[in-house]
Amino acid sequence: MLALQPNCECCDTDLAADSREAMICSFECTFCAACASEVLGGRCPNCTGELVRRPVRPAEKLVNNPASTERVVKAGGCAAAA
Repeated sequence: MLALQPNCECCDTDLAADSREAMICSFECTFCAACASEVLGGRCPNCTGELVRRPVRPAEKLVNNPASTERVVKAGGCAAAA
């Protein structure tokens, strides 16, 4: 099950569980759409995998399967990844 990380690893922008701006790679590294396209060129800086829109978990499913509250931020942000 996807962890649904609460933030962008580059700029630390909040990404709610129902955000359509959240992008992930196959390892669930999480970035906002702006960082994913404008800074990272659609590639994860951690694994070089493709970044795609993260699916939205229905609100009723979040009750028993909540999103993660653990924030992950790359040291140096997007500048270090570029």
